[in-house]
Amino acid sequence: MADHRSRGPGLDGILVVAKPPGPTSHDVVALIRRLAATRRVGHGGTLDPFASGVLPVFLGRATRVVEYHLRDRKQYRATVCFGASSTTEDLEGELTPAAGSAPDRAAVNAALAAMTGRITQRPPAYSAIKVAGRRAYALARAGQQVELEPREVDIYRLDLVDWDEADPDRPIAILEVECSAGTYVRALARDLGAAVGNAAYLGALERTASGPFIVEDAIPLDRIRSATANGPDALRTYLLPIDFGLDAFPVVSLEDVEVAAVTRGQLVRPAVPIGAIDAARVRLVARDGSLVAIAVPMGDRLAPDKVFASVGGNPGGPIGAGAILATELDPPEAVDPDPASPDDD
Repeated sequence: MADHRSRGPGLDGILVVAKPPGPTSHDVVALIRRLAATRRVGHGGTLDPFASGVLPVFLGRATRVVEYHLRDRKQYRATVCFGASSTTEDLEGELTPAAGSAPDRAAVNAALAAMTGRITQRPPAYSAIKVAGRRAYALARAGQQVELEPREVDIYRLDLVDWDEADPDRPIAILEVECSAGTYVRALARDLGAAVGNAAYLGALERTASGPFIVEDAIPLDRIRSATANGPDALRTYLLPIDFGLDAFPVVSLEDVEVAAVTRGQLVRPAVPIGAIDAARVRLVARDGSLVAIAVPMGDRLAPDKVFASVGGNPGGPIGAGAILATELDPPEAVDPDPASPDDD
């Protein structure tokens, strides 16, 4: 695990929030922004209001690594209710009873096997995908017909872990799902109902993992509120380091003179041969293990892409190499709390 000193000064790090059902992901970001007294706050993948579970929230300089997590795999525990369809494909929509007979457990298990792997999925009309600049759900709520293009997603695991047929006409399945980002679990429920000749909608959803962030490490909002009652500094206890979960980026240690060069935006030629690095990006760390920057190989040198160490009190450091660098300055505004990723289930 990365050294927690990579958070740097201030509230810079990743807070894994246990989102309860009810608030939107935007609501959670707004609350954390207020409690942390930090403007730059964003999240790594939307959860619908009725859904609960893991919501990684990125504070301060950590907002600059959100892009590396948007394609992380997701894991869910989903409650699928058979016997009716829903206008929103979840429990919040208008329900219409199914015409066909209810499925049994064996039929559902057989259908799940056919829905695993690379599949084509039509996103729900009530989704965060943008259509001509507007969210699809806004168009659907306004009564407009929304037809979204099907797209491919990956279902790595789709297991039936519990089955409740107390009401034989409306059985309930509990599924564990592992999928690619951009997968709509509501659409899985809808398509599962159709596959067994019935109908189904999503009755409840808990995200149990978002990439390296797991529900066992998620902090409830009440605990976050209590911890910050006397000031935002108490949040440090819960922050993961900026580079948590970026294990695909090899670590390259720098000498002090190289650290100073990186904070000035200069390319460096570290002792480790660049040819030995089989990765598009690397993490540059100081001798004490603290994160200095994320860099990209450029010939036999490393070019700073995102600089996290400070020089002269300027977070991120000045840019000294001009156009030859891909260095990104800290954004003046918060990361979009509803990012373009369609991962809103």
